[in-house]
Amino acid sequence: MKKILAFGSILLGIIFVILAGMYWITPAGSLPHYIPGFESGVTTVHFKHGLASLILALALFAYAWFATGESK
Repeated sequence: MKKILAFGSILLGIIFVILAGMYWITPAGSLPHYIPGFESGVTTVHFKHGLASLILALALFAYAWFATGESK
């Protein structure tokens, strides 16, 4: 069960890293409408959204690392 959760957290972590890149590269008006932070006509990027997404991805990777480690 732990390996399934670790695999899922790695997969979600990769998705959140990609999402962070989208937030930092794509202006808010050009984001897909289903992603939080979409604002029609806005040309700035959402740095804080990207940072939060990256921190969440790092937390998921840390969980996967500790979940697959040796148990004593």
